[in-house]
Amino acid sequence: MPWRDTLQSLQSELAQVRDERLRLAREEAATRQVQRDQITNLASSLRIAELVGDMNAVLLQGKGTIETYSSWDPPSEESDQTSDLLGLDDDGDEDDADYISSVLSWEEDGEREIAVDLGISEEGVYLQVNELEIRPEQEALEQALLAAFREELQV
Repeated sequence: MPWRDTLQSLQSELAQVRDERLRLAREEAATRQVQRDQITNLASSLRIAELVGDMNAVLLQGKGTIETYSSWDPPSEESDQTSDLLGLDDDGDEDDADYISSVLSWEEDGEREIAVDLGISEEGVYLQVNELEIRPEQEALEQALLAAFREELQV
């Protein structure tokens, strides 16, 4: 019965391949969790949420809206609808960079917004304010937030 022998051999080979895939998936998940912890800790040490909150409290008298989310948060219904409208359907690609975003938005002679994005990509850690990359240091962040606010209001 060469057919059955071939199937038995293939079954053993498949078991080894499946075990290896499972091991690699576990390693990748552990690495992603370490990266997520790293950017969460960096966001905390840079005081991103606090700085954006201070801007809202002092400059906008609390009238702004702050939204903070991460790439690993489950998507909300609203973000699903926005993605559908923009044609940004999820392609299931798990290799996208992990990030945390904090967005301050308010209405003042039109809709205004300041977005702070902190993440890890293949190139390493990045920090952006309104899509302009800056050093991941608190002083640089403070200066970039002030510049972004001035730019939003054309001050």
